[in-house]
Amino acid sequence: MKKAIVDLGTNTFHLLIIEQRGSCVEQIYKDHVAAKIGQSGINQGVIAPQAIERAVGVLRLFKQKIDEYQIDITNVTAIGTSAIRNASNKIEFCQIVENETGIRIQIISGEREADLIYEGVKLALNLGPEPSLIMDIGGGSVEFIIANADKIYWKQSFEIGGQRLMEKFMTTDPISLQAIRRLTTYFQEQLLPLHNAIHQYAPTVLVGSSGAFDTLVDIDFINRVGELPDIRQTGFDLSVTEFTRIYELLVIKNRAERMAIGGMIELRVDMIVVAVVLVNYVLATFGIEYIKCSTYALKEGIMQMVTLPQ
Repeated sequence: MKKAIVDLGTNTFHLLIIEQRGSCVEQIYKDHVAAKIGQSGINQGVIAPQAIERAVGVLRLFKQKIDEYQIDITNVTAIGTSAIRNASNKIEFCQIVENETGIRIQIISGEREADLIYEGVKLALNLGPEPSLIMDIGGGSVEFIIANADKIYWKQSFEIGGQRLMEKFMTTDPISLQAIRRLTTYFQEQLLPLHNAIHQYAPTVLVGSSGAFDTLVDIDFINRVGELPDIRQTGFDLSVTEFTRIYELLVIKNRAERMAIGGMIELRVDMIVVAVVLVNYVLATFGIEYIKCSTYALKEGIMQMVTLPQ
């Protein structure tokens, strides 16, 4: 049986089509498109009219692909996250999407999002017995999960995603030192529960989930190896030294200069600046010396949810 998973992120919409034969699950198609539904509205708690148009346009394309694979609409799982769950017009948005495409959106909480990210990351790499800090930087929210291979010790979703941070703090390009200082102060204020959890569970490894971490891995590979990594590989190590090198490049360059970095993609060239400021804050504040990266995240966690025996 074929099933489709649609992850409606704040910046990017993802489509994953899978085929399940008994206990065997194969990913047979995947795509992602920048819908940017948080743009110009996320900090006001609304999905702007232009963002609704972009969303419907992307989802029409996804529906065409779903129809090509002859997947019944009842086997489509579409998940809405931060930008949708916090929008005052979320009900109207979901109704427009369903009217235009037939796709019914399930809006999930930040807690549920963290659970699904954990399930996705576990598919990509072995977390081992010691607690790791999983970090997923979305456009609307950032999920932090302290967990090992067997269980979650602590989790929380914070509404400090890349689109929110860009609109609040990144008023110049390149980003100014003053903006980085303001971001650091903001993180200190917003992430107090994370400070307490790390003090309690003492993770020593940061596991970056998809998104900006995918691009950091690509930049690292182009720099060290001269080519992109194998698309079949789902887990990577990224040295803190290499992260620091990339961070220092990204915060001094403007958009055009960032695009010229090998491994950079248009989808991430803007938001990656505030994302790496956040990663740098986490590494420096908590003394974490190891970084792992998972190419799997929310949509693969949803895949687990829709294919597990009921």
